[in-house]
Amino acid sequence: MEYRLVGHSGLKVSTLTLGTMTFGGKGNFAKTGNTDVAGARRQIDMAMDAGVNMLDTADIYSSGESEEIIGEALDAVRRNKLLLATKVRFPTGDKGPNERGLSRHHIVKACEASLKRLKTDHIDFYWCHEWDGQTPVEETLAAMDDLRRAGKIGYLGVSNYSGWHIMKMLSAADASGLIRPIAQQIHYTLQAREAEYELLPLGVDQGVDAFIWSPLAGGLLSGKYRRGKPEPEGTRKAAHWDEPPVRDVEALYDIIEVLFKVAERHDGATPAQVALAWLLTRPGVTSVVVGARTDAQLTDNLKAATLVLSEDDVEELEKVSRPPLLYPYWHQASTAADRLSDSDLVLLEPFLKK
Repeated sequence: MEYRLVGHSGLKVSTLTLGTMTFGGKGNFAKTGNTDVAGARRQIDMAMDAGVNMLDTADIYSSGESEEIIGEALDAVRRNKLLLATKVRFPTGDKGPNERGLSRHHIVKACEASLKRLKTDHIDFYWCHEWDGQTPVEETLAAMDDLRRAGKIGYLGVSNYSGWHIMKMLSAADASGLIRPIAQQIHYTLQAREAEYELLPLGVDQGVDAFIWSPLAGGLLSGKYRRGKPEPEGTRKAAHWDEPPVRDVEALYDIIEVLFKVAERHDGATPAQVALAWLLTRPGVTSVVVGARTDAQLTDNLKAATLVLSEDDVEELEKVSRPPLLYPYWHQASTAADRLSDSDLVLLEPFLKK
């Protein structure tokens, strides 16, 4: 297992993070899985044995039950060896008008509730789970800074933010000397590469590294789906889980065929492992969040940490999935190539080789 520094910090995180959205099984989250305490303890041990040092959850997963299961599954030894991450933004329990968002009121209350459910005195990494356009970013940052000074959180990240949202938060943090986000948790896969336009270049430029959620596109890139074959049963899609959207089904199947082709070149590799390993070649990506309904799925996913793709493998995956340049990027590629930064090249470099 490789360990990478996160943003402008001294924190090192394994290239694979164990995701726990499958822990619990309440409400809509039952579509993703229903791992109980015994199963959670087993999967945590499997991940730790593979070298994973970060566990990721959220207060909204199964209305807090995911956090409760983790609290039960982690003894003192496991807790001390793991970085524990959770998220705040969405409502859990009481659905009152102040029980959501990133106000000081909600952040402090939600943090205390998460600490109680997780049976810990601190959260190593606290994520703003979604943008809140009604709360001033200064209020959010001040609340997070107070939690850090109190020793209740260690590091701050953001999730599902746009580029300008992140820059607004960074600007406010720098201007006021408040806690600064060092990472972004984003959706990014061979099937959905929109993050390359703004989020990944911003991350490289500003030291806000990427953690990838749903890296197999909700199972679409797992190898279970093939063109012309019946859709498998017992999957998220079969249960009408609607993330991520698929705008071009034929393009998706083209990607899947190349995943199988590349996997065949590596003895024992699977399409899922190839899709995960590709993400780890991308600039600005620190860790990929993997979760699983079953132990067999987790075992397969964990092997991606040691799969090394060749330049030919990567180029083949690039050709079948690379998004077109939007404006102003096509203009920059043709007229600004003499003065581009490393951040610019995250998106533009492949197009300059033509």
